[in-house]
Amino acid sequence: MEAFYTVQGEGFYTGHAAYFIRLGGCDVGCFWCDVKESWEVDKHPQQTVEQIVAGAMEYPGRKAVITGGEPLMHNLDALTFALKENGFSVHIETSGAHPLSGHIDWVCLSPKKFKAPLPEVMKKADELKVVVYNKSDFRWAEEHAAQVSEDCHLLLQPEWSKQQEVMPLIVDYVKQNPQWNISLQTHKFMDIP
Repeated sequence: MEAFYTVQGEGFYTGHAAYFIRLGGCDVGCFWCDVKESWEVDKHPQQTVEQIVAGAMEYPGRKAVITGGEPLMHNLDALTFALKENGFSVHIETSGAHPLSGHIDWVCLSPKKFKAPLPEVMKKADELKVVVYNKSDFRWAEEHAAQVSEDCHLLLQPEWSKQQEVMPLIVDYVKQNPQWNISLQTHKFMDIP
C-alpha cells in the first residue's frame, strides 16, 4: 500500500528510526482501525521485492517494519530475505491470525478480538501489544499474556479515540501489575507519519 521512512511511534522500539512497509490486505477488520484503506489488497499497485528494498535503501536507518493491514496474509519469505541481505533488522506488526512467514527479527503481536491469533505466532512474539478500548480488555490481555513466552514484553496501549477514558485505567492497572508497560502512539502526539 505504501512505504515511508519515519520514527517508530509505538511499542518497544518507540523512538527508533524505521522504514515502514505497509502491505495491502486485511481480513481482521477492526472497527477502530486507523488505516482502513489498507484492507483491500487489490486497491494498491503491486511492487516487486526489488523495488521495495530499493526504496528502503535510500535511507540510513536499517530497521524495516512490515505492517498492514495484516501483513501475514502474504508470504514474506522473499521480501524479508532481501531486506536481511541488505543489512536490515526486520520487524513485523501483526494480529497473528495467519501463519508466520519470512525471516523476522522482532514480532510485535497485537491480537484482535475479531480473529484470534494462532498459537504458533503467540509463542514467537517478542512483544504483546494489547489495545485497550474498555475495561474488559484487561482480562483479555491477561488471557493472551498467559500464552506468550516469559521473555515477551507486555504492553497496554490506549485506543486513540478512547485514550482520555482508558488512560487512567491503564495507569492504575500497570501500577498493580508491573509486568505490563504502557505503549502510547507517540507519532500521533508528535504529528509524524
